[in-house]
Amino acid sequence: MGFLSKAIKSGIALKAVDVVRREAAKPENQRKAKELLQKVSNSARKR
Repeated sequence: MGFLSKAIKSGIALKAVDVVRREAAKPENQRKAKELLQKVSNSARKR
């Protein structure tokens, strides 16, 4: 049972990684990520 459980969990994790890669490849999501990074770095500099 443990082997089957691990196999299912790793399959779900691989599927999640695929979804993240696909979403990260989209230009609009890349733009949003850059804006978030700038916002976070600007707030860190203010401290």
